[in-house]
Amino acid sequence: MEQKQKLEQQLQHEFALASVAELSSSLSSPSAPQSAPFFARFSVGCGVAELRFRQESEFVDGYTVDLRTAQLFKLGPVQSVCISEGSDTDKEKSHSKGVTIQFRDEEESSTFHCAFEQWKEESIQGENLPNGLITVSKKSKFDNKVEPSSAKMYFHYYGQLLHQQNMLQDYVRTGTYYAAVIENRADFTGRVVVDVGAGSGILSLFAAQAGAKHVYAVEASEMAEYARKLIAGNPSLGQRITVIKGKVEEVELPEKADILISEPMGTLLVNERMLESYVIARDRFLVPNGKMFPTVGRIHMAPFSDEYLFVEIANKALFWQQQNYYGVDLTPLYGSAFQGYFSQPVVDAFDPRLLVAPAISHVIDFTKTKEEDLYEVDIPLKFISSVGTRVHGLACWFDVLFDGSTVPRWLTTAPGAPTTHWYQLRCVLCQPLYVMAGQEITGRLRMIAHSSQSYTLYLTLSAKMWGPGAEQGGILQTSSCKLDLKEPYYRMSQPQAYTVAQDQQPHQLMNPQDIQIQADDLEEAELMQQPVQNSGAQLQ
Repeated sequence: MEQKQKLEQQLQHEFALASVAELSSSLSSPSAPQSAPFFARFSVGCGVAELRFRQESEFVDGYTVDLRTAQLFKLGPVQSVCISEGSDTDKEKSHSKGVTIQFRDEEESSTFHCAFEQWKEESIQGENLPNGLITVSKKSKFDNKVEPSSAKMYFHYYGQLLHQQNMLQDYVRTGTYYAAVIENRADFTGRVVVDVGAGSGILSLFAAQAGAKHVYAVEASEMAEYARKLIAGNPSLGQRITVIKGKVEEVELPEKADILISEPMGTLLVNERMLESYVIARDRFLVPNGKMFPTVGRIHMAPFSDEYLFVEIANKALFWQQQNYYGVDLTPLYGSAFQGYFSQPVVDAFDPRLLVAPAISHVIDFTKTKEEDLYEVDIPLKFISSVGTRVHGLACWFDVLFDGSTVPRWLTTAPGAPTTHWYQLRCVLCQPLYVMAGQEITGRLRMIAHSSQSYTLYLTLSAKMWGPGAEQGGILQTSSCKLDLKEPYYRMSQPQAYTVAQDQQPHQLMNPQDIQIQADDLEEAELMQQPVQNSGAQLQ
């Protein structure tokens, strides 16, 4: 009994507040005069941890918050908003129940937030509270599929201004987003916008410039505090932007969004697995037939020949061929080191003339794809070589479409186009293939997601018999490799001029707009129209 009383005393906690106001008009207004002091009280009722508000000696009706489903967000140094799930109606949950809380000073605000998190954590973990056991809440989808150590490093990285600056100074990226938003004001004016993974808040500010009614900038890293500061420094826009610190898989919003905006693309489009969070945000927050910026993503792939790159990677392992390194024979590890270097995808900018066949593409429609579809991406490969050469691997890049009502706009990372911070990516085979002009190259690229917020890549390329009698022929050569997209080799050199082998014939590479998309990929063929880019210069 004594232990129970001690626990109850520890858990009961009350705070004095400057004021409390309803967030939704569906809540009852307090009957007591607004001049009377308010108090917030954490307690346990019917085995459930809850937060209640009272004025003088009476608790305010309609202001009881279930801590298992509640979220607390800072609106300013001394102002916060507490949002919790409403009742189920027609099997659809309402998340519009909430209150705004005004504190007397920043210290009391900080103390209250700490207490809120402690009570919420204990309610989720299922601690034995005085009035019974709190029901254990499920972990979010993000927590279930991501290692805590990976998530910690990820949010730490994006919580630093120097990395945000690196992305902001990618003027192809930032300028294309700005143009996509401003040129399509009709999609933003008077609309509710959710910025998924807002970072510095730059896209939220763009949306506000385009006339958004209100923007909810959701950011899970410490960058949320910098975003608040940046937005507060632009008051004419900031008054229509609310920064919410938390994961899109966990936070609750007071209203649905008419349009989502985000920059969820990683290396090879899918790295960091933020596309899944983008899709989850769509399912949780977007109104039916709402818009998504970006709307569609495409991964482009083509075989390449680059003798210099192949030799560079192979030579890295020569260190392990030393037989007398301070009296130690290192050669037993040479084979493992050789395979290890070839297991790293190469991230750099390369000359598009290194491609030996027109590219093919894999389309991901963000408005329709399911989260589970991104757990494993399986892409069959088929090319016809344009030249006779050695094939050293598969080159990949991506582009995304902002399908605006006024001006559809593309952001591309293609070789030959202006370089972005994504560069391009190449999977290098440790055993090259020999092909002739007109020879068919087949294979498969499988990308399997793992808990470190990235993918394991399995690439197989094969050269088939060519010329007369090819119909009766089979595979001549096959080469495979396994790569970890999480651990690339950041070469990132600028494209260099390469000499043309005598047996190579001039050929025109396909521009992005020339790549054919099947009707099954997109219902409206006009979505795929984009400006012509001269990214495939002819060989001289």
